[in-house]
Amino acid sequence: MKKRNAWLGVVLLALLLGAGGRALWLWLDRPIERVSIRGEWEYVSADYLRTQLAPLVQEATWLSADLGELRRRALTIGWLNEVRISREWPNALVFELVEQTPVARWNDDFLLNPEGEPFAFAPLTVPAGLPDLAGPSGSSEEVLAYYQRLLPHFAGLSLSLSQLRLEPRGAWRLQLSSGAWVMLGRRQHGERLARLSASWQRELANVSDHIRYIDLRYPNGVAVAWHGETEFQENESTPSAE
Repeated sequence: MKKRNAWLGVVLLALLLGAGGRALWLWLDRPIERVSIRGEWEYVSADYLRTQLAPLVQEATWLSADLGELRRRALTIGWLNEVRISREWPNALVFELVEQTPVARWNDDFLLNPEGEPFAFAPLTVPAGLPDLAGPSGSSEEVLAYYQRLLPHFAGLSLSLSQLRLEPRGAWRLQLSSGAWVMLGRRQHGERLARLSASWQRELANVSDHIRYIDLRYPNGVAVAWHGETEFQENESTPSAE
């Protein structure tokens, strides 16, 4: 009889603890009333981030909120590169946010971070001074890497690049800060750039403001088109399709 009463006491205690735990859970699992955001941002504002994060926690409760899922959804906000989330007593979530660092514009509607990963910038504006890169879908890393390889070459000529484009068939063309385009083509880039350097140092630098485009797709020499004039060729030959 005593043994039976002991087991009954254990069962009742377990039920009380379960009921108490359930009541405590329900008391703690209240709607989220405050979202704190932390971090240092150069391009985005706290107001913008709060506006973007608010819909994510609208129906969430403090204990039941899936922080992993919230993080995944927060990372879809274009300007966020990293998100860490924690709970703060009694009914708040804390978002620690790291913004993207834009290094280039990509195909008009996106920006690139230093790893060459595209992210949407709307509804914010594009930061000034970024180069304009473009290429087929999935080529952003390749285009950014090639742009960075080209910079020292043109810096040696006291030139900077404003645009670099990879065409669907693999040809490259770039625009100098003066507005002149350079048709680089698909092959023999080293030889063609060396030819451009020689021509630039010999004569083109003195007339750079008049150049509309430079075509390097010739077996020898370069072709230059001037603003308001027809094309001038250093060597009489046909441009290569490559």
